[in-house]
Amino acid sequence: MRRAVTRQRGLRLLAAVLVTAWGLSAAIAGLAAENKPELLWPNGAPGAKGDAPDDKPTVTFCLPDADKATGTAVVVCPGGGYGFLAVGHEGKDIAEWFNGMGVAAVILEYRHRARGYGHPAPLQDAQRAVRTVRARAGQWGIDPQKIGIMGFSAGGHLASTAGTHFDKGNPDAADPIERVSCRPDFMILCYPVVALGEPFTHLGSQRNLIGEDAPDELVRSLSNEKQVTSETPPTFLFHTDADTGVPAENSVQFYLALRRAKVSAELHVFRTGRHGLGLAPQTPGTALWPKCCEAWLRGQGLLGANP
Repeated sequence: MRRAVTRQRGLRLLAAVLVTAWGLSAAIAGLAAENKPELLWPNGAPGAKGDAPDDKPTVTFCLPDADKATGTAVVVCPGGGYGFLAVGHEGKDIAEWFNGMGVAAVILEYRHRARGYGHPAPLQDAQRAVRTVRARAGQWGIDPQKIGIMGFSAGGHLASTAGTHFDKGNPDAADPIERVSCRPDFMILCYPVVALGEPFTHLGSQRNLIGEDAPDELVRSLSNEKQVTSETPPTFLFHTDADTGVPAENSVQFYLALRRAKVSAELHVFRTGRHGLGLAPQTPGTALWPKCCEAWLRGQGLLGANP
């Protein structure tokens, strides 16, 4: 009798150990999958030139700890002049910063000129990324009305394009992701390229996006300070006065356009710092921009209750 009881206890203990081990392995597998790039267009991107990796834009979901999660998510567009992507300091580092605030970050690796793509491919990818996060919000514990977009430099141009060129989705689409809106709920623009065809335009980004001799109508439509309306999302902008690569006029003119449209906006122009600073941890003064942005997010009700 004692042997039978002991054997039953041993079997129960073994079962408990196995269940715990399975749970841990599932959790680890989930975390691994969470930070693994996945295809933005599983059935092929529109206008794809082939089937190589360069023809396949991706998104990487980076989620905060569950006990910190605020339900807010941001699609992150690294810069690179529409010719490459600075996915380190303008992608992965940014995702880690957001996760620390309880915000989900979705790093978008969009198509660009070095991959053989110009307009409209980057915009299609950005719109699809916003739709994807919104369509799958329940899966990731995200509020579908708290999905923003952020961009650096040319990625800032892409983000501001997504914030001024959007639609409500196609309710008749076979793909459920295409049925939802691609309008971001807010924007964060960091030393962004905004204007095209202006004296302060970053010509390299413009050439990579639309070529040397683009029609005036296309140039104007993608000069985003000219496309702001009352439906443009609330926006946080930061730039530096010392930026000679992409002059601060890009942010200033976009901010003024937002004011004219009576859209909530906040602009910080710091005195020092070269172009492409990312989080700017080593730049006195400008290193404050992440804290300013965090305060703005909290003021917008995107980080939950005040601590």
